[in-house]
Parts: sequence; C-alpha cells; structure tokens
Amino acid sequence: MKIDRLIGILSILLQEEKTTAPDLAERFEVSRRTINRDIEDLCKAGIPIRTAQGAGGGISIMDGYRMDRTILTSKDMQMILAGLRSLDSVSGSSYYGQLMEKLQTGASEFISGRDSMLIDLSSWYKGSLAPKIEVIQSAIENRHILHFKYYAPAGESERCIEPYYLVFRWSSWYVWGWCKDRKDYRLFKLNRMDQTAESDQSFVSRNAPIPDLSNEKIFPGGIKVKALFAPDVKWRLVEEFGPHCFRETEDGRLLFYADYTDRENLITWILTFGEKAEVLEPKDIRNAIRRIAEETIKLYQEDLD
Repeated sequence: MKIDRLIGILSILLQEEKTTAPDLAERFEVSRRTINRDIEDLCKAGIPIRTAQGAGGGISIMDGYRMDRTILTSKDMQMILAGLRSLDSVSGSSYYGQLMEKLQTGASEFISGRDSMLIDLSSWYKGSLAPKIEVIQSAIENRHILHFKYYAPAGESERCIEPYYLVFRWSSWYVWGWCKDRKDYRLFKLNRMDQTAESDQSFVSRNAPIPDLSNEKIFPGGIKVKALFAPDVKWRLVEEFGPHCFRETEDGRLLFYADYTDRENLITWILTFGEKAEVLEPKDIRNAIRRIAEETIKLYQEDLD
C-alpha cells in the first residue's frame, strides 16, 4: 500500500544521509515517477525534504529535522521492536517485519544481546484473526464502510459501521466504530464477527472519540457474588481475579467474593467448575444453577436408569 511505502521512504531518509530516486525505486519495486510523486506527498505533509541534481546530488532530509538517535537507549529500542513484533504476530502482511529490519539496520549500535521480551497477540484464532485485522485496517485507512455478520447474546445481525479504531483489550481484539443501525459508537469483538468485508462506499470521517476502555465503563459490576470453591481450583481464582479475591475457611475451601457484571457469563463461568464450586449468594444465581443441573440430569436420565 502507498502509506507503507511512504513510511518506508521516510524511515530510509531518517537513517541515511542521502539516497537517490533510482535507489528508492529499486528498493520498493516501483517506477522513478512513482517515487517522485511520493517525495512530493511527503513534502506536502510537512517533511522538509531536499533534492539536488547532478553529481553528488540526491534526496535527503534538511539538517535539524533528524531525530538524534543518541536519545534512544538500548532498552528504548528493545521496547520499540517488541511492540512491532507483537503487531507482526497478527499482521496479514510482512510490513511490520520489514519495518523492524529497517530499524535494526539503522540502530545496531543500540541493540545487543538476545531479545528479552516476546509478545504474541494472535491468540488461538490467528488463522481467522489476521485476515479480519487486515480488512479492518484497510477500511479505516480508506474511510470505507465495513460490513460483517455479528453474533451476540441477543442474536445474529448484519452490521454496517464506520470503523475508526482497532482495539486490543482484555486479551481480545475489537473494532470501534459508528454503527449505522444503532446510530451510535459501538465496540465489536472480532471473534464474534464473520463475513467481514470492506465496501466501496466511502464515509466522511467523524470526530470520533477514543473509546472508554476502563473496567468501570465496560464492566460496571452490580452482582455481588459469594461462593465456595474447592482448594484445588485456587490457581484459577488467582489467575482470573487475583490472590486477594478469597479467604481460606476452616475446612480448606475458598470463600470467594467478587463483583460481576453479566448474569449469564457468571452462570457459565461457575458451571465450568462443576462440583468444585457452590454459589451462596445471590440466591437467584444459586437457583438458576440448580435448575440447569436438574435439566442436565434429565438429558442423561436414560444412562442412569
């Protein structure tokens, strides 16, 4: 894509004292005319590029604009590269890997030793996630309407949105955009999306707010949970709620307290523990789990008779 090439050209100009249009054309496998147009676009964007003809001429960035890379420590560069690797883990292209190579080439004096931080954002769904992210990124960049089928607790629906942000939060990926059906901004989980497609229909960009991703906003609480858990599931409670969400009772069981936001998710979560969890409060959740247990027994009654 053109934006990738512009970033690549800028990266080269920031690292090298001077280059030429033929050299850039060869690197990016485009014509010299295309490179000349790219240089014009960078100038229009406010990048102070200087061109000189003849022997000793070439393309360079004016003195004083380059960032003094001595302000970047080895730790700074390692963190930058770790972030790029994390994006590459869900990228449908090799763009981030190529950008890493450019940074490493120009900053070898700042990078030593082996990597100490590895981040993989792809989760279990890399095969289906990367293509969705690529489509959404393209729709955001081109300001095109995004179409997809969405699966939610309330049912399935066809959605059309103006996409503005790709969001990684709570170990999952989301897209934030203006929903044309709901006439409001919405956060959609990528793993619940299917048939994701960028349309040819353009939209005028709104002054879209950054989504409020605070736990208080997304998970407002409201359900006060009190439950007893078997000692051998302590690791799950610590992993999901932290080491201070329970206290050990005299018989060794774990008395658990938490604020929960979604009734159905709470019931589903408790059921994953089987006989190792007993809800004490609230009573309606306890009764709902009992009814589910009774219905489940009915399904398997033939095997018991």
